[in-house]
Amino acid sequence: MKKLIAFLMVAGLFTFGVSNLVVAQEEQAQTEQTEQTVAPEQTPAPVETVEQAAPVQNEAAPVTFRESIKKQFIDGGPGFMGIVLVILLIGMAISIERIIYLTLATANSKKLLAGIEAKMKSGDVEGAKKLCKDTRGPVASIFTQGLIRYQDGQSLDEVEKSIVSYGSVAGGKLESGLSWIGLCISLAPMFGFMGTVIGMIQAFDDIAAAGDMSPTVVASGMKVALLTTVFGLIAAIILQIFFNFIASKIESIVNDMEDASISFMDILAKYHK
Repeated sequence: MKKLIAFLMVAGLFTFGVSNLVVAQEEQAQTEQTEQTVAPEQTPAPVETVEQAAPVQNEAAPVTFRESIKKQFIDGGPGFMGIVLVILLIGMAISIERIIYLTLATANSKKLLAGIEAKMKSGDVEGAKKLCKDTRGPVASIFTQGLIRYQDGQSLDEVEKSIVSYGSVAGGKLESGLSWIGLCISLAPMFGFMGTVIGMIQAFDDIAAAGDMSPTVVASGMKVALLTTVFGLIAAIILQIFFNFIASKIESIVNDMEDASISFMDILAKYHK
């Protein structure tokens, strides 16, 4: 799964580079075509040239969102801004891996319980165990452990204890990786604040070197100092959204595990000889 995520990130970077190359080639082709359409003999008069060139000079090229973010990132400095970006990428990679894992761990417990009850009704414990092994997800794994002990002749109390114990292990696997996402959420604004403090120190050094508290010096230094905090908070907000979504997903799966385990024990008690 981690190799898949790494491949997708490399593919995204490659696609980004190719798209920029294609855009640059199209702009170059349009420029060459425009130059070829203008005949050398048809040279416009100087007055007309000034009149036509003036509107072009007054027009400002629109700044895209990507260019604006890129400019702000460069203004903030590559040091702490790069660290915040790396933390964001690591947190998002872990979050995406967890979301994929939890999505694959979700199964239709009611359908599985209906199949197990049909097998147990006919006395086919081995068929019920095979059905659980062929079903993905932690719920099916818990049922498999219970059926193995039930088939070995253990009592229902022992089967229930094994289900509870294995359910705790399965729940721990579901929560794996959450602590790392929480660490990234804490580190991103911390490095942002650290960049702000260091930027403020550099701004005061510039004021001391200039010998005058000029608004230009103060404003530029304050802007660079606060950009790291802004990007750190943005990274923390994005990762917090992923964290809450994953936590709610885990809670839903755990509740389903508990409800399904109770129904599973009722089925075993119903057909226990």
